[in-house]
Amino acid sequence: MSRWRDRNQLIAVAVIGLVVMFGAPQVLQLFTIINLTTAIALAVLALSLGLIWGFGGILCFGQTTFFGLGAYAYAVAAQNWGDTTSAVIVAVLVAAAVAAILGYFMFWGRISDVYLGVITLTVTLILFNLMRRTSGPEYKIGTALLGGFNGTSAPPLTVPWSGAMLFPTQLFYVAMGALILAYFGCIWLTRTHFGRVCVSIRENETRAELLGYDTRVYKLGLFAIGGGIAGLAGVLIANGIGRVTPDLFNLSYAAQVIIWVIVGGRGTLIGPILGAFGIFWLTSYLGTQQVVNANMILGLVLIGFVLLLPKGVVPTVVDLVGRRRTRRAGRSARRRARSGSRRSVQPAE
Repeated sequence: MSRWRDRNQLIAVAVIGLVVMFGAPQVLQLFTIINLTTAIALAVLALSLGLIWGFGGILCFGQTTFFGLGAYAYAVAAQNWGDTTSAVIVAVLVAAAVAAILGYFMFWGRISDVYLGVITLTVTLILFNLMRRTSGPEYKIGTALLGGFNGTSAPPLTVPWSGAMLFPTQLFYVAMGALILAYFGCIWLTRTHFGRVCVSIRENETRAELLGYDTRVYKLGLFAIGGGIAGLAGVLIANGIGRVTPDLFNLSYAAQVIIWVIVGGRGTLIGPILGAFGIFWLTSYLGTQQVVNANMILGLVLIGFVLLLPKGVVPTVVDLVGRRRTRRAGRSARRRARSGSRRSVQPAE
C-alpha cells in the first residue's frame, strides 16, 4: 500500500512538473518566465543541498562554492570554445571535481560537522574575494576575461550541433526539464544501495562503520554528486541572468540556500525545491516595497520555522496527513468491531 501511494505521489509530481513546464509559457508574460528560469536555477541549487544534508547529514554552508564555480566554468568554456553543450558538461565536472577534492581532505581528515560547515563557508568567501580582484586584463583564461566585480558574460545556450541560440522561453523549457531530471535522478539515487547506506550514515555513522562500510567513501561520493548538481544550477543561473559575477559566491546566497532547505523540509527532495520557489517569491515581493527590510523578514522566517516548524513544511504536512489517516483507519476498525459484536449477540430466530 505504501509503495503504491509513493508511486502515485511521484507520478503526481511528474505531472505537475510537466504541466508547469509546458503550460507556464502559454499563460505567463515573458518577464515572468525569465524570473521563473532564475527561480528554477535556485531550486536546483536547493535540491543539491537537500540531497547531501537531508540524506547524507553533510551540512555544507558553502554550497555556493560549486554553484559559482559551475557558472564561471560554463562562461569561460563557452567563450573559449563557442560550444555551449561541452561547456555545460565541463561546468558540471569542474564543480563535482572541486567538491571531490575538498571532500577528500575533509572526510579523510575526520573533520567534524561544525568545522566542515566553517571550512566550506570559508572557501566560498575566499572565492568571492578572489574573483572580485580579477578586474585587470591580465586576469583571463584563454580569451575569457574574468572581469573582477563586474564579472564576465555568459553566452546563451545553443541547440547541440546546430548552433542556434535558445530564446528565453526555450531556455525555460531546458531549465524546467533539468530540474525534473535532477529531482528524479536524486530520487533514484536515494533508493539505491548507495543511497540507503548514506541514510544509515546520517542516522548513525559509527554503527555504519561497525557494519563494515567505509563512510568516507560514501560521504565523498554524495558530496561530489551534490557539487555537480550545484554546478548545473550555476549553468542555469548564468543563462538566466546572462552574466557571471562574484556575487554567486557571496554570503547572501550561502545563507539563503540553507533557509530554503530548512523552510521546505530536510530529509525530503521536494521540500527544498518548494522552499526555494516560496522564498524567491517572497523576496521578489518584498523587493517591490520600501516599508520593511527584506533581509529582516527572511531572518524572521528562519527563526519562525526553526522554533515552530523545525522539520519544515513538507515533513510537517506529511506527518499531519499520516496522523489523520491513522485516526481514520482506527475509527473504521472500531466501527467494524462494534458492528461485529452486535451481530454476535443477536438472538437466533
